[in-house]
Amino acid sequence: QVQFVESGGGLAQPGESLKLSCVTSGFSSRAYAMNWYRQARGKEREIVASINSTVHSTKYVDSVKGRFTISRDNSRYTLYLQMNSLKSDDTAVYYCNGGVPHPDMEFPLAAFPYWGQGTQVTVSA
Repeated sequence: QVQFVESGGGLAQPGESLKLSCVTSGFSSRAYAMNWYRQARGKEREIVASINSTVHSTKYVDSVKGRFTISRDNSRYTLYLQMNSLKSDDTAVYYCNGGVPHPDMEFPLAAFPYWGQGTQVTVSA
């Protein structure tokens, strides 16, 4: 079965860095784009970044451009999100999922209706 196991979150001060990981199983992740999402308390889940399956081109929402870097290691079935210059607005639970490109959407759509437990990122002084 499809599984996502996110880790690497924690408490950080503004300006600090964290690196998130997402280990996938149950599907051929190398054949999919992969997305990072986040959900702040009281808000809807939003996509943060995406990386495609072939040339590993990347895309980010404006709020994280220049601060976050998405990458993947297909040999380890693992997706990463390097987060630098963290801000309080980055506080959220972070999730990953596969991505399926859609011609009318800027970012790939979530490929699966399954979600991991997420990893909590809290940015606070």
